[in-house]
Amino acid sequence: MADRYDVVVIGGGPGGFRAARVAARRGASVALIEKQYLGGTCLNWGCIPSKALLAAAHALLAARHAAEMGLDIPSATPNWPVIQQRKDAIITGFRKGMAGSAKAHGFNVIPGRAVITAPGRIEVQGESGNTSLEAGKIVIATGSETTLLPTIPVDGRTVITSKEALSLPNIPASMAIIGGGVIGCEMACVYAAMGTQVTIIEALDQLCPMTDQWVGRLLEREFKKLGISSLVSRKVASVDTSVAPARVALEDGTTLNAEKVLVSVGRRAVVDETVAALNLRMNGRVIAVNDKLETSVPGVYAIGDVVGTTYLAHGATAEGDVAAANATGADERMEDYDMVPRVIFTFPEVASVGKSERQCEQLGLDITVGKAFFKANGRAVAHNALSGQARVIRDNATNNVVGITLVGEGATEYAPLASTLIGKSDKVTKIIFPHPTVSEVLEDAVLDAVGPVLYGPPGL
Repeated sequence: MADRYDVVVIGGGPGGFRAARVAARRGASVALIEKQYLGGTCLNWGCIPSKALLAAAHALLAARHAAEMGLDIPSATPNWPVIQQRKDAIITGFRKGMAGSAKAHGFNVIPGRAVITAPGRIEVQGESGNTSLEAGKIVIATGSETTLLPTIPVDGRTVITSKEALSLPNIPASMAIIGGGVIGCEMACVYAAMGTQVTIIEALDQLCPMTDQWVGRLLEREFKKLGISSLVSRKVASVDTSVAPARVALEDGTTLNAEKVLVSVGRRAVVDETVAALNLRMNGRVIAVNDKLETSVPGVYAIGDVVGTTYLAHGATAEGDVAAANATGADERMEDYDMVPRVIFTFPEVASVGKSERQCEQLGLDITVGKAFFKANGRAVAHNALSGQARVIRDNATNNVVGITLVGEGATEYAPLASTLIGKSDKVTKIIFPHPTVSEVLEDAVLDAVGPVLYGPPGL
């Protein structure tokens, strides 16, 4: 006889784990099925290990620039095995923490691969055999996987994905990164700091193409200081791994050599045999859902990368909250995806919330853009973190703030504060920012965007 649960969640990444926890706290009996490790890609091969490496890289760069602060550090060299050990220990610690959290919140974690055989029925293929479950409601959170290029086969040794890049046994002398998006740029910062000669090759006309053009240009300029070469508007034709180092040929006829070639051209939803029997309505390669995260099959919800809305861990957890609440009798909705912060942990960091300047242009909005610079901020200068700026977008028709982007050291930590300013006008100038703090960069940009409306032009 099959075990029955009110809610079964498939996938133990950030979104799935949050959904299981919320549903359990709302009184439902819950099972979470995870085929490999709790935490999914984010904890095990994405967000957390990459941030552990970026933290080591940041400390290394700070040590190398210590003389500018009046500190003498004789040498600053990476101990790669210890860096890797620390990264792995962080991952293991959080896995154990998630297992304990599941127990504390009263939901079962079932290891194995889930296959939905019919609405409300799930087969779990585990190492010790198969088990059957019945579910009142199902939440699909199967995540995403690396997008591969058919013309550039990945062998896991010379041509690698971000998964291998996080655990290389040695620091390579050189690396070519195909794709200048979030993952590619973050990995570029890690390895450039470690001493690798890094070249990013991006097919579009800027790094991090999802951001406004000024952000991409700023990153390209700062990356150059790190020794990173950025080749934008360029495409890779082929990679020859029969020679060492590998030879990377571009479509314009130029070539470059690299010990490692990282393919980082995005991620795609994992929609496989897990959900095949349901015949779900699809939106291209992702599962189609409404604003309640309901699929085309009653009682089945989908969240996170598998629905292709944000490809962000915190976007998945926000969707997990909504889906779990609705699966347990509530009537919640995802309202505005522009309010999901978009963050990039490069050197310098990038954080955006609300509409971008590009979106405003596409929507035909009449806007004013307020600007402020880190090099004019007292604490940023004191910390030797001069690179970056903040931009605040005001809709001139409403005088409301509709978008904010910050680029600079620690910018990602200001995303929640920035979120509270979206949709406001006069009240944003009532916020008192402590001095001296880097947050005053945001204050200055707000005043540059909104101040003229409230106080009149300069000189009055």
